[in-house]
Amino acid sequence: MLPNDPVTQARLDLTTALRAAARHGLNEGVCNHFSMAVPGRPDLFLVNPQGLHWSEITPSDIVMADGEGNIVEGKYPVEATAFFIHARIHAGNPKAQVVLHTHMPYATALTSIEGGRIEMCTQNAFRYWNRIAYDDAYGGVALSNDEGERMCRAMGDKAILFLRNHGVIVSGPTVAQTYDDLYYLERAAMVQVLAMQTGRPLLNISDQLAEYTANQIAGEAQQAFLHFDSLKRMLDRDEPGWRKLTA
Repeated sequence: MLPNDPVTQARLDLTTALRAAARHGLNEGVCNHFSMAVPGRPDLFLVNPQGLHWSEITPSDIVMADGEGNIVEGKYPVEATAFFIHARIHAGNPKAQVVLHTHMPYATALTSIEGGRIEMCTQNAFRYWNRIAYDDAYGGVALSNDEGERMCRAMGDKAILFLRNHGVIVSGPTVAQTYDDLYYLERAAMVQVLAMQTGRPLLNISDQLAEYTANQIAGEAQQAFLHFDSLKRMLDRDEPGWRKLTA
């Protein structure tokens, strides 16, 4: 792997996101998956391997696979649901260059209650105005292409999918932007759940103001890249060796 190669950079970015997610409490055991379409090869994707905790993954551990479940490059297997969810979304939604799937606690809490939705009650929530789809038809563990394709259809043209009784999927054009959305989605869900625990009504804003504010936040897109760069600096400071490129 060459340091300036786009595929190497993609591996570094996925590793950053995985390790940052572990630091932010968005992971769950050795489960869940982050993936990215291989630069220049949309028929292939990079994904974290089965069995490694996100906090220990390095770029050399990231696996390259195709949509049929074949390992093209890598020394580890990939958990089956990664193929059935990620391969189908990458194949069915060209805008989903990056696909992050977690069972992060506060967002998942909202998928576990009747009518659970991200409400327009906090500034962090406003960035998701009209960007979230809700899959209200839980179909069991995703162990078939049919289930992955059903999720892709439920997602439609939205960047984010809430999976009933399950978790969330966040997609986007780059790892930096998609991870930023994942991080702030959990923050929005956390504050909403805390507010709901008071028993008082949520103070939602109007649709018009939510749309206006979402457009304002979208205009500050550089924040996602600045945030992601800061995460890399923190890893350099605290976790020497995380950039390992060789087996």
